[in-house]
Amino acid sequence: MAGHSKWANIQHRKGRQDEKRGKEWTRVIREIMVAARTGGGDPGMNPRLRLAIEKAKAVNLPADTVKRNIDKATGNLEGVSYEEIRYEGRGIGGAAVIIDTMTDNKVRTVAEVRHAFSKYGGVMGTEGSVAFQFKHVGQFIFAPGASEDKIMEVALEAGADDVVTNEDGSIEVLAAPSEFEAVQKALEAAGLKPDGAEVTMRPESHVELAGDDSARMQKLLDIIEDLDDVQDVYHNAVLSE
Repeated sequence: MAGHSKWANIQHRKGRQDEKRGKEWTRVIREIMVAARTGGGDPGMNPRLRLAIEKAKAVNLPADTVKRNIDKATGNLEGVSYEEIRYEGRGIGGAAVIIDTMTDNKVRTVAEVRHAFSKYGGVMGTEGSVAFQFKHVGQFIFAPGASEDKIMEVALEAGADDVVTNEDGSIEVLAAPSEFEAVQKALEAAGLKPDGAEVTMRPESHVELAGDDSARMQKLLDIIEDLDDVQDVYHNAVLSE
């Protein structure tokens, strides 16, 4: 984790989300529809749908919009069918990039992703070419200054796998995706509010970039994130501020 600022990264992502509230609504709606279609429309029986509804609340998506799209996905209303597709590639300095998309036209989506890589200095890879460098985990990040002892006690008791204090002072709680909800509820019950909580692809190692390389990598990531069909982008680049 040398030099890697979890706190700076999450603040940057929050800023990006605030800039693109409309797109966040679109992403959340797609996630709700896919979650409902694959696991049913009852949040009580569908953990993925519950998490998607929490994301909807976080971006102030109206409740009637949530319900309408659950109904679309479960066949109660006519709607568009989305397919989940993951792409992998390399960015500046060989940094690994994973892109999760939801699309109703995969020909369009793959063309847009490939174009973004080739135009902005990356190379699109094949399935599995970089995924081995990441681990699928539930992740909670606390700002520097949070109580490590209290977080560790509550999180490990609730089923978390590890609690890590990063060089920047932020604290990271890691759990299996299946334990995400249990850990989240335990943290909330103890009055511990993370600044970031998600099920994510966490890199096992990092590529540090500085100067022009860092700026070029940020440009590539921004272009990919702005594509209409992109839901999430994961990478292992450490970018200089």
